[in-house]
Amino acid sequence: MTIEKIEAQLNNLEMQLTFQEDTINSLNKLVTEQTQQMTEMQKQIRWLGKRLKQMQENQSTDSDPADEPPPPHY
Repeated sequence: MTIEKIEAQLNNLEMQLTFQEDTINSLNKLVTEQTQQMTEMQKQIRWLGKRLKQMQENQSTDSDPADEPPPPHY
């Protein structure tokens, strides 16, 4: 191999390494953002679960719907 070919291969490898580093950084940023989004969604799901449970408990302790007065349009 000549010096020119070795330099060309080295240059090619350096470009590939730079591209891979950029790709890894981009993917790392994306994973970090998605992790934050999933954490927020998990908080929301827990809150919704608690709220649903509260609503179900309130509904089961409420009086019979037949005892409620009719709506105003009757």
